[in-house]
Order: sequence, then structure tokens, then C-alpha cells
Amino acid sequence: MAQQMVNEGQYLAVFNSTHRVLKAEDLLKKKGLPIMLIPAPRAVQADCGLAIRFDENQLATVMNLLTAAQLLPAFLCQLQNDLFITLEEYTYENH
Repeated sequence: MAQQMVNEGQYLAVFNSTHRVLKAEDLLKKKGLPIMLIPAPRAVQADCGLAIRFDENQLATVMNLLTAAQLLPAFLCQLQNDLFITLEEYTYENH
């Protein structure tokens, strides 16, 4: 069921706190990006239970904006062949 909310190739930016994910959502929506705040799928371990979903063609823009605002997620994953693959993990040193 959770994977129905995420299509093949889409990315999830998974955050470690509700406060951070809501700030990131606000920033990205104010920039007019077609992102969606969704419940994190069970296959993805998310401390706050929320993730930001976006399409492949938005990757650079989303990550550049989050980096500039010091709002990097805990990790970034992508749905590939019905599996969530973690592409990058971020630590506070990366923020």
C-alpha cells in the first residue's frame, strides 16, 4: 500500500524530525516545486514518520535548495524495482 504513494524512480527525502520536514516542505512549496509530504513507507525507517516525495527531474533543484537552507534530510532514497534504495545519508556535518 505504501508504495502506491511512490512511483518507480521517485525520490524520498526522509527527515529526522517533524519540525525539519515541515520547514523543508514550506521552503520547497514556496519555490513552486511539485513536491508532496507523505507518510514514510514502512520499508523506510523514518524517525518522524514523514518524507518529501519528488520526481527525478527535480533532484538537483530540491537538494540545492535544502542545502542552501541547511535543511538536508537524514537520508535520500529512490524507489527502484519496488525497493527503496538509500542513495545518500546526511549527517549534521553535511547540513
